[in-house]
Amino acid sequence: MKGYCYILTNKNKTALYVGATNDIQRRIRAHKTGKYANSFTIKYNCSLLVYFEEFVAVSDAFEREKQLKAGNQKRKEGLINSLNLEWKDLSKDWLDEEMDSK
Repeated sequence: MKGYCYILTNKNKTALYVGATNDIQRRIRAHKTGKYANSFTIKYNCSLLVYFEEFVAVSDAFEREKQLKAGNQKRKEGLINSLNLEWKDLSKDWLDEEMDSK
């Protein structure tokens, strides 16, 4: 089963949240809709997907999550900047497509 490791931020790009999942679209939708009421992402308004990696096995995604959480803020920012210099919400297209299909 595929896995994903991802980084969310808030609109001011001051907080970073690292997570891992086997269904990135479902998980990001849950973050954006506030499904996890007492979570870090709600407290710091982290709902913008600015970075993700896809893995063949979900266990690899969870290992990567541990690595990223152990790293410092600058390293995470460097990863984001390496693929998404403008820190655009990478999930916006998914959510737009999902809403169009309803």
